[in-house]
Amino acid sequence: MDAHASTGPHSPRIYRYDEIDRDFLAGRIAEFRGQVARRVAGALTEDEFKPLRLMNGLYLQLHAYMLRVAIPYGVLESRQLRQLGHIARRYDRGFGHFTTRQNIQFNWVKLEETPDILEALAEVDMHAIQTSGNCVRNVTTDEFAGAAADELVDPRVYAEILRQWSTLHPEFTYLPRKFKIAITGAPHDRAAIKVHDVGVLAKRNADGATGFEIWVGGGLGRTPIIGTKLFDFVAEADFLATMEAVLRVYNALGQRENIYKARIKILVRDLGEEFKRLVEQELEEMPRGRYHLAPEVVQAIAAHFAPPPFALLEPNPPSLVRAKAADAAFATWVSNSTHPHRAPGYVSVVVSLKPIGGIPGDASADQMEAVATLADRFSFGEIRVSHVQNLVLPHARQEDLHALWLGLVEHGLATPNIGLISDIIACPGMDYCALATARSIPIAQRISERFASLDRQLDIGTLHVNISGCINACGHHHVGHIGLLGVDKRGEEVYQITLGGSATNDAKIGDLIGPAFSADAVVDAVETLIRVHVTHRRPGEIFKDTYRRLGAAPFKEALYGAA
Repeated sequence: MDAHASTGPHSPRIYRYDEIDRDFLAGRIAEFRGQVARRVAGALTEDEFKPLRLMNGLYLQLHAYMLRVAIPYGVLESRQLRQLGHIARRYDRGFGHFTTRQNIQFNWVKLEETPDILEALAEVDMHAIQTSGNCVRNVTTDEFAGAAADELVDPRVYAEILRQWSTLHPEFTYLPRKFKIAITGAPHDRAAIKVHDVGVLAKRNADGATGFEIWVGGGLGRTPIIGTKLFDFVAEADFLATMEAVLRVYNALGQRENIYKARIKILVRDLGEEFKRLVEQELEEMPRGRYHLAPEVVQAIAAHFAPPPFALLEPNPPSLVRAKAADAAFATWVSNSTHPHRAPGYVSVVVSLKPIGGIPGDASADQMEAVATLADRFSFGEIRVSHVQNLVLPHARQEDLHALWLGLVEHGLATPNIGLISDIIACPGMDYCALATARSIPIAQRISERFASLDRQLDIGTLHVNISGCINACGHHHVGHIGLLGVDKRGEEVYQITLGGSATNDAKIGDLIGPAFSADAVVDAVETLIRVHVTHRRPGEIFKDTYRRLGAAPFKEALYGAA
């Protein structure tokens, strides 16, 4: 679906739908309204209705229906976030849950009201298409895209190209399994590209030309695998053709008879170098003109992502220096919750959705509306959703940070724990999900409460704790510095621990450390692991690096005793 850019003075540079898009959504919603009516009347069985609802982002969870809403590459306008808040208040229980795919889920919707929710979404140019089913899912990217000081290429441009290419693609609507793409444009990977079906690093060569490093076959779940580099540099003109070729090979050869072996990671693993040969063969046979990515197309889309009208500002202004000196809590928040910006005098602000004792990724209707208002005041009306379940105001003036912080404090959104032990990634687990075998949320809450002291968190340093409630790994536990996997063991919820994982440049699947711990014992186990790290770390060393340097032995001995 094509669309047009915002032209308002304080609107984010994102795509706006045109009348063709809006007519398409209206027709899709009317069709689904009829399908829902037939299901409610009993004219459709659940088996008949299931593929229809999944094509519209609707899941049947443990206790209710869940609607997953697409947020393409994690970019939101303030008007859209306000509408999400309205939906949470009107159709859910007053909150929404932001996910690791930069989407939002409403966990308590009523089946008969879902067409009304889709209409409310369409009013602000949003939908729930391709958030479920065996298709190309929402493309994710770096939450600081277009703002980060270290960025070489704006990945939003190419994420939008991928969105338009993949949406309702006639060949890729019924893939062997769901297909996830992530793209980043900075040397430091903030999009976890190596654990996606396809990961893309946009970069520039020695001549300054844009190209793409392509990784394939990454993924977590039952068989966690770090992706394989397929191509070191694909020219911009060949980008779409290459993506098309990869999908064609997968669609033709991916296993369909076994759901656990249907992901591209299994195909890449089994074929080895043959996979690359098949992709190259597909490229040779492809009508190249059809998939050639012309410079004028890229330029036209890039124009929609032109930077906001940044002012010429003094970095680290005296007003900020004074405010930090006068308020230690504010100074800590600035240090922990801001990210370097390409424009002098600006920063990106990370809004934590991980309050101590809270549910990771949840935001209330009031909080969504508050962030929308703060975005209008301080960030050109733009918000980002991160793949670690926080929000971002990408373009904040340093001179406005104190006023912005006060607004966040008022709404319980100023927890300065970004990247610390309480900044936990967690799936909904058995509190919501029909696939889960254990709870994730209560464990995350108890860990954050155990390590509630900010001074202690800062002393521990950067530490990523990821929790999944089943082997599907929606909480990305395999790549947590400390990963917890909840499983059912003879009717008891127990938690396996993995250590040393990472989803960034040094991507690695964590090592399973030993026998699982009960729900009552697992927080004490995390405490023990932290104690080993603090005892043996070198100056400036974070948990992941302490573990990798020492190996598993001292951690296992502390947990289980001497062998």
